[in-house]
Order: sequence, then structure tokens, then C-alpha cells
Amino acid sequence: MTQRHAVGLAPKLLRRPVRVLNTADAAEVFAHPRPQLARLVAAGVLHRLAGGFYAVVPQEFTGVPWRPGLEAAAGGVAAVVFGSDNAVVMGLSAARLHGVVPRAVASGLVAVPRQHRPIRLLDRDARVVFVARDVARLDAEMVDTELGRLLVTGAEQTALDLARRPDLGSAADQVREAAQVLWSRCDPLTVDRIAGEQRLRSAARRLREWVG
Repeated sequence: MTQRHAVGLAPKLLRRPVRVLNTADAAEVFAHPRPQLARLVAAGVLHRLAGGFYAVVPQEFTGVPWRPGLEAAAGGVAAVVFGSDNAVVMGLSAARLHGVVPRAVASGLVAVPRQHRPIRLLDRDARVVFVARDVARLDAEMVDTELGRLLVTGAEQTALDLARRPDLGSAADQVREAAQVLWSRCDPLTVDRIAGEQRLRSAARRLREWVG
């Protein structure tokens, strides 16, 4: 029996594709979810991300200090609110997951079908920012994170999004450099296709100005 089972984390909660849950999820398996969640947090099996949102701690870190990266946390919270198919990590957060933004940022950016107020995280000075987009049209790929597989905008979509809204998020000074690094991984024809399909031609022109 694993330690998680010993302290009462139901297998149903462990089998989630994205390992973030909220109080409503816990209510499906616990008659009194709040005290049970508090007990699991105290046991180091769950990590409290925000009010009502909890990350499942990887088994190798059970009982020791741990927290997920901001981008994974933001994607996980958004997946709980909107469903994993309707939450796409974007902008600087996607650039972080692509490894082109070295410094930490204070906002986790996630594209979702409709507007939602930002959610302040409790384990760090950061927040999840929801950006209303036509999620189905975004060029996205699955990326492995410490909280499971999340949808993340691909290199071309991310570069275009950075050029479209360079002031979105909390690290505008890193946007241009991130876009320039991403450009080396982009297929120019794919950039043009996405720009045409999503009316991002102005962003495509700015992107090309940035990269010379």
C-alpha cells in the first residue's frame, strides 16, 4: 500500500490526467471534503495552490517541501475550471515551458474559452491570468509537466502571441528576447498560416521586425 493510499487519497483522484483538484472534486469521494483535504495537505500528499485548489504531490516528494512550477500550476488550475481540453498555456508561460525565458515570472497565462477573474496563488506571490480565446483554433501541443500533460501553444503560436500582446503578463521586458529565440525554432510558413487563420498579420509583421 502506498503512503497516499494509507492516508486516504482515493485512487479516483490519483487517476486524473492533470493532477490538480478542487474542493468539488474531493466532495465526490469524501463526505466532508474540507477536513480531509486539510489532513492530506498536512500529510504532504496534497499541496495547496490557491483557495480550493490542490496539487497532488509526486510520490517521491511526499512529506517533503515541494511546489510545482508556476506554468504547471496555472495550467492545472485552469484545467480544473474549464476542463483539460479547454485550457492552453500561452504567452510568456508557454515560452517558459519551451525553455526560452530563463527568469521566473509572476503571472501564469492560460487561454480559456471565456473570461474568468485572475486567481491568486497562495504558495507564492503570483497569480493565474485567464485570457479569453477561441481555444479550438490555437496551434497547441501536449507537454509533460510535473502535474501531468498540459496543452501548450507551439513555438509559432507562442511567438505570434508574444508579438500580438507584448504587455500581457508581468515580464514585458522578456517578451522580445523570448520571441527572437523562439523564431529560430519556427517554420515561417506555419507562422504565416496561423497569422492568416487567426487574423494575426500585424503580429506577424511585428515579429519579423523583432527578428530582423
